[in-house]
Amino acid sequence: MTGVPASAAGGSSPAGAAGKAGAVSSSKAAGLKAEGAEPGVPGGAKSARGGKIAAAAVNQASVWNIANLLTMLRLVLVPAFVALMLADGGYDPAWRSLAWAAFAIAMITDLFDGHLARTYNLVTDFGKIADPIADKAIMGAALICLSALGDLPWWVTGVILGRELGITLLRFIVIRYGVIPASRGGKLKTLIQGVAVGMYILALTGWLATLRWWVMAAAVVLTVVTGLDYVRQAIVLRRQGIAEREAALEETEA
Repeated sequence: MTGVPASAAGGSSPAGAAGKAGAVSSSKAAGLKAEGAEPGVPGGAKSARGGKIAAAAVNQASVWNIANLLTMLRLVLVPAFVALMLADGGYDPAWRSLAWAAFAIAMITDLFDGHLARTYNLVTDFGKIADPIADKAIMGAALICLSALGDLPWWVTGVILGRELGITLLRFIVIRYGVIPASRGGKLKTLIQGVAVGMYILALTGWLATLRWWVMAAAVVLTVVTGLDYVRQAIVLRRQGIAEREAALEETEA
């Protein structure tokens, strides 16, 4: 019987098969080289390792970003503020004005560092820890100095600082169930507190001295109201977390 060419019969000759195999191997090797991987090493694994190394390098470098530098500036301003506030007995209008300038800079940087960190993805572990510490340090230093000088009743300082420390502790307690977000009321409270404390730092007289009393009263009210709201959110968050865990356990057992 007359032989039919292998190509016509839909098959392949040994030489053709070897040629195709060589072409496929060359193509794969070229592809691996283009992807930056070597033959015999999974390209995806190498790419993943490279991505992790790059991400780690970015995270390490981002510690020294503009947001964290502003936070560090606030921490440095705390002892400088105390020194200016208590200079010459703590009642000299000139020194009090300089202390107010330091306090104002600290409060303004507090507004910008968080915004910059969120907008430009500069959030770091250092910033998460140092930012709230810097906020409470400058506010606490101002309140304690004012009460020590007799300008502000100690009970006001106790209410504000007690609320801030209590809510911070509460956040850590319920962190396993979720994060309590900052509310608009909390942001307004921070603003009013800053304005009130700033007015008390300055040596104001007359109607301005009366006005600052009312501003501080509003700050105290907002401090208490928002504190109670955070407690409510923490209770709801804890209940939801417990309910979700119980539901997950029931599904696992089923």
